[in-house]
Amino acid sequence: MPAKKKDVPQFFRLNVEVGDLDKAIHFYSTLLGVEGRKQPGSRVYYECGPVTLQVVDVSSVGKPHIAAKALYFTVKDLESIFERATSLGRLSRESVHDAPGGGIVVRPWGERSFYVEDPWKNPLCFVEEGTVYTG
Repeated sequence: MPAKKKDVPQFFRLNVEVGDLDKAIHFYSTLLGVEGRKQPGSRVYYECGPVTLQVVDVSSVGKPHIAAKALYFTVKDLESIFERATSLGRLSRESVHDAPGGGIVVRPWGERSFYVEDPWKNPLCFVEEGTVYTG
């Protein structure tokens, strides 16, 4: 009798709260280089591989909560997204393992990456495809 396949939960969407949907659409569309799909309920969806980034304007009910630290994206062309992040003026000012978070750096674990902070302080990290550390 074959073993029963486990029903492992699949991660499909992540919610990020913002305080101004139009500003968020501009920021995320420019940074990610893709257009989001506006949805009912003051939100926009960005297809980011198998996981959808859901950006939700919560200003009508309160202040945005900062997302978990950090949201990680893999990209083929790290320099292009770095240029877009630079043009938005949102490179991280934090230090990551004694190196500038907002600079393209090979981290001690081998990932070539840089960090961004959206206007609502949600931390984002972009990692060059092929350098992702999986433990």
